[in-house]
Amino acid sequence: MSNNFHNHPYHLVDYSPWPLTGAIGTMTLVTGLVKWFHNFNMNLLILGYMIMVLTMFQWWRDVCREGTYQGKHTILVSKGLRWGMLLFIISEVFFFLSFFWAFFHSSLAPNIEIGTMWPPLSITPFNPFQIPLLNTIILITSGLTVTWAHHSLMNNNFSQTSQSLLFTIIFSLLQAYEYYEAPFTISDSVYGSTFFMATGFHGLHVIIGTIFLLTCFIRLFMNHFSSTHHFGFEAAVDIDILLMLYDYSFMSQFIDEEIN
Repeated sequence: MSNNFHNHPYHLVDYSPWPLTGAIGTMTLVTGLVKWFHNFNMNLLILGYMIMVLTMFQWWRDVCREGTYQGKHTILVSKGLRWGMLLFIISEVFFFLSFFWAFFHSSLAPNIEIGTMWPPLSITPFNPFQIPLLNTIILITSGLTVTWAHHSLMNNNFSQTSQSLLFTIIFSLLQAYEYYEAPFTISDSVYGSTFFMATGFHGLHVIIGTIFLLTCFIRLFMNHFSSTHHFGFEAAVDIDILLMLYDYSFMSQFIDEEIN
């Protein structure tokens, strides 16, 4: 007879189909996105999105059950998760650093292909004191309120842990409106490419962070968190604060362009 009890603090995960379905959903989503860029229909894009949503729901359900009800997220496992989150944030910093590098390389030494000027010829940039400034204020406010919510959770004050969710949703809507009103496209020189790549991935991270916070909001009402056991909420807070710092630095670029 096999012994199902393990005398160690590590979590030996069970077999799961969700990494495979997640990979299939990601491949389908990206392929559908490329087809949509070339004026094909959105059927494959919608299919990939549905697979990804279903995978996230099922996978997070399993993780919540293992960590909350089965007690598999021990102190040592939580420590490993925190190290993993730290390494993920470091990789995100270098990921966005590449876009900042491309932006500053092109703006500080514009070549002849873009008219030796920055912004390039025929490009009308956004006024940094309109929607970009409002987005920055909203995101910085959401970073402050979610930090407040985290400290409230550690103090067992559960009534104040959902303060930032509305701000991040408003930010996503304003970012979509900014794209719709943009006087240039992603194919308009290096300016359009770096702008839409940087803000696009940033907006994607904001949407993912909003989903994380919404999941934590639901789990909060299901009493999944305590003042000492709430790593999922900490991870969502870390992502939100990272986005706040990114938005502040990106806003500084807009203001510098307006002044110069």
